[in-house]
Parts: sequence; C-alpha cells; structure tokens
Amino acid sequence: MFDMISKKDVAEWGSAGLVLLSGALAGHYAAVGMNPVQWAGAVTAVLGSVSVAVAVRVWPTKARAKAD
Repeated sequence: MFDMISKKDVAEWGSAGLVLLSGALAGHYAAVGMNPVQWAGAVTAVLGSVSVAVAVRVWPTKARAKAD
C-alpha cells in the first residue's frame, strides 16, 4: 500500500530541487542585472546542479549479495 521513502527518492527529489533553485536564482539575478563574471558564475551553478541531477539518476545501484 504505502512504500517507504528510499534514499534514492530523496536524492532524486533533492537534486531536482537544486536545479530549480539554482535556475530560479540565476533567472532572478539576470533580470535584475549582472555583469559578465556574474553570468559565468550563474551558468556554472546551473550546469553544476544539472550535472548533479544527471549523476544521481544514472549512477548504478549498489550490488547486494543474495542470501542462500
């Protein structure tokens, strides 16, 4: 009926939140006005959070030993 929340679910939702938050902050400060160095930092932050989200989703699960 109810499944337990796994660490994988928390990691996936947390990384999605990180992407949303970094994108929202970059967009807000872009609307206010940024210089080229700030643009580079914002792009780096967004790309970093996207790479974390991709890594969380494609990372292989840990192999578990079978009980005999």
